[in-house]
Amino acid sequence: MKLNGKVAIVTGAASGMGKAISMLYAQEGAKVVAADINLEGAKATSDEIIAKGGTAIAVLTNVAVEEDIQKLIDTAVEAYGTVDILVNNAGIMDNMAAVGDITDELWYRLIEVNATSVMRSSRKVIPIFLEKGKGVIINIASVGGIRGGAAGAAYTASKHAVVGLTKSTGFQYAKDGIRCNAIAPGPIMTNISETMTNMNKRGEANCRTAMSTIKRFGASEEIAKVALFLASDDSSFINGQIIAADGGWTAS
Repeated sequence: MKLNGKVAIVTGAASGMGKAISMLYAQEGAKVVAADINLEGAKATSDEIIAKGGTAIAVLTNVAVEEDIQKLIDTAVEAYGTVDILVNNAGIMDNMAAVGDITDELWYRLIEVNATSVMRSSRKVIPIFLEKGKGVIINIASVGGIRGGAAGAAYTASKHAVVGLTKSTGFQYAKDGIRCNAIAPGPIMTNISETMTNMNKRGEANCRTAMSTIKRFGASEEIAKVALFLASDDSSFINGQIIAADGGWTAS
């Protein structure tokens, strides 16, 4: 098993990519801390892992609240003694609004959930990783972090921030045995679309046109396999990189 005995925190673990990553990590021997604002969903994930012979706990976590992030990391350490892998997966979409239509409320909400939470959780685990002399951070970015036509301006800016933070973290801590990489998924079949309300007509029309190059949506399980690779020693020489898992969208 590729992650035997490792302790992995996965945010947004109640559904979609977060659940798929949690399930695969547990299958590969990791002790999983399933974090989500939807505690019932996080418990369902952890219960399913346990039912299949794995080890997991669920933790109620609103990644937009710093105290929740502190509690999440502390709970993982209390339960399993350490943290080896952090997957910053939790995120929300915007309403596809271009910059001329963005409200301050939408902007700050997207930045807080999608980007600031990644900084805070990474900041919290770094001392643990430094003491161990190793650790892995995997951020879920988006093709919206490397292209301009995947979503609205707020989401695009937040995911560009995740890309930059990933590269900086990977570079700054490479000599300390800490790796930080990101996955940039294309359109994946998850329930993140439920966070999209009051769709902006301009943005929706333009972004859907850009997505027309993709033949199909990806599956959460396909992203989970990339996350497993990045968490394991198979990717020991990969650091500070953004792995596009987008069906070839960014190749155009």
